[in-house]
Amino acid sequence: MRSFFKKNSAGQSDEASAVDVTILIVDDSPTETHILKGIVESGGYRVITAADGETGVAMAKESKPDLVLMDVVMPGLNGFQATRQLSKLPETQDIPVIVVTTKDQETDRAWGLRQGAKEYVVKPVAAEELLGKIRAVLAG
Repeated sequence: MRSFFKKNSAGQSDEASAVDVTILIVDDSPTETHILKGIVESGGYRVITAADGETGVAMAKESKPDLVLMDVVMPGLNGFQATRQLSKLPETQDIPVIVVTTKDQETDRAWGLRQGAKEYVVKPVAAEELLGKIRAVLAG
C-alpha cells in the first residue's frame, strides 16, 4: 500500500498534497460522473474517468490510480465484478476501491466489501462524507 504522508519542515507527518493523488471514477452516468468529479476535485484530487466496468479495469491497470470510486449498476461488467477483478489482479490489488452506488441494502454493502472494496457509499453522496472516506482509505 502506498503511503500518502510526508514530513513537513518541523518533521511532523502531513497528509500528502491531494494534487499528488489520482482518483479513477468508474460510472456509466455522465451526470453522476460530473457530480463525483466536482466533489473529488473540490478536495484537491486529480480525476480520471471511465464509463463502464471493463474500461475502468483497463484504466486502473494502465494508469495505476491511487484510489477507485466504483459504481455498481453498469452495463456489461458491473461494479461488483470490476471490484473483484481489481482486488485479484496482481497489478491492481493494492489500489483501494470505494463503492459508490444507489444500492443501499445491507446485503449489497456486505457483498461489495466481500468483493474487495474498502468502503461503501450510498448515492446521493454527501461531499464531506465521500471526501472523509477518501482521506481515511488513502491514509490506510
